[in-house]
Amino acid sequence: MSLVLIADDSPTDQHILSRALEKHGFETLVAKDGEEALRLARERAPDVILMDIVMPGINGYQATRQLAQDPSTASIPIVIVSTKTQEADRIWGLRQGAVSYLTKPVSDADLVAAVRDALNR
Repeated sequence: MSLVLIADDSPTDQHILSRALEKHGFETLVAKDGEEALRLARERAPDVILMDIVMPGINGYQATRQLAQDPSTASIPIVIVSTKTQEADRIWGLRQGAVSYLTKPVSDADLVAAVRDALNR
């Protein structure tokens, strides 16, 4: 069973994403902000990370960059899942080290497909 770390400060989005993934056989772990995401990624070594951008403290771009540059977490694929819909946001997220960028609301099918694609990289 693959472990997916969900980094999102919205309890509603945490629930929606967790539920969608768990229905498809994934185990989930939730971080409420970027700092907790960094800590959990280093401690638990998830198979994939879903990263929101707008979070208190360390935002998703900063957390993605730090994880991508840290040798202990650089191999973990990061999928950004955000309400930010501009092309510049997507490009910036990919430049920080994300492998994919989804915009909310995201369908269960698109979410699962992105996670599976990230796992197959």
